[in-house]
Formats: sequence, structure tokens, C-alpha cells
Amino acid sequence: MSSEWITPMIFQLAGLVVLIAEVLLPSGGILAVIAAGLFGYSVYLAFATISFDAGMTLVLADIIILPIVALIGLRLLGRSPLALKASLGKSDGVVSYDEKLSELLGMEGVAVTNLRPSGTVRIDNRRIDVVTRGDYIEKGEAVEVVRVEGSRVIVRKKNQDQDG
Repeated sequence: MSSEWITPMIFQLAGLVVLIAEVLLPSGGILAVIAAGLFGYSVYLAFATISFDAGMTLVLADIIILPIVALIGLRLLGRSPLALKASLGKSDGVVSYDEKLSELLGMEGVAVTNLRPSGTVRIDNRRIDVVTRGDYIEKGEAVEVVRVEGSRVIVRKKNQDQDG
């Protein structure tokens, strides 16, 4: 390889590095444009300073190598600390609802708003967003918590039968 190949190859390698950086870093496509410019200038230099065959060689090499480098970059992204986790849980310090809501099961309160079927009740001096099983409960009526499903608190009128 002669010395005239050095500059186009430097631009090719710089383009590869910037392409991998585009995959790993959120740049909004700016790095992809820079990588394309580096590859294009490298090919231009090969055509202009070396020969037509050298330029075509770089074009063919880019057609083969760039998709492979992009795939490798995407695989690296999956292992990168920059990637989003597939799921978050208690071990990560994340909960999707207030765990104290399960303590409300069986407690009684008063409807602060009309429940049609959702609304707000006051239980133990706390305002809680609740739902009924489709029943309409007027503001001021006594209710009791019959079920807690995650962040969903289900109530019914106090002294109402379990099935009705």
C-alpha cells in the first residue's frame, strides 16, 4: 500500500469510529451525517488522488463493511450502560404503586365525591382515588375497601352484600 492510501484510510477509520459513536450516543443523527461525510470524502480522495479503481474499491468495501459495523454497534448497544433496561423492579428501587395501599383492605371511609364508578374517598384522614364495581355511590355515603389490585382500590357501599 502506497503513501497515497494513508489519507483516505484515515478518513475511513474515522468514519467507522463516528458511526459506532452514533449507535451508542444519542446525537439525533448528527454523528451519522459526520460519518457519511467522512466516508464520502475518503472515497472522493481515492478517486481524485489515486485512481478510479481505488475509488471503486473503497465504495465496494464501504457497501460490505458499513452494515456489518452498524450491526456490531447495535449489539454493543444492548450491552452498553447507555441502553435502557428491559424491566425495572423492586431490586432497582422502582415500584409502580404505593405499597401502603394494600393496608386499606377492609377499612371504612366516606365518599368525598360521587363515585360513578370512580372518585375519591377519605379513609383515615387520607384522600384516596378509588373505583367501585360499577355501582354509583353518592358523596357522603360510607364505603369499605373490598379489594386492592396494585394501585387500584375497589370499594363498595358499607353494609352492601358481597355479591351485590
